[in-house]
Amino acid sequence: MTRLHIDWTACDGRGLCAELLPEVLATDPWGYPLPRDGSREPEVPAAVEHHARQAAALCPKLALRLK
Repeated sequence: MTRLHIDWTACDGRGLCAELLPEVLATDPWGYPLPRDGSREPEVPAAVEHHARQAAALCPKLALRLK
């Protein structure tokens, strides 16, 4: 099972991750990611793992990591 770790201290709320990974993340009114499942480290379904890797690689603050 793959999980997405969000480094809240690095994130600056651009919202790119939620655009690239809408199955797992939404955004709050300021653009910060909100895991749709309500967990601190949301599970990434195998079907969208490629998108999660892309979101982690393209995060301008490198605030995402797959575990």
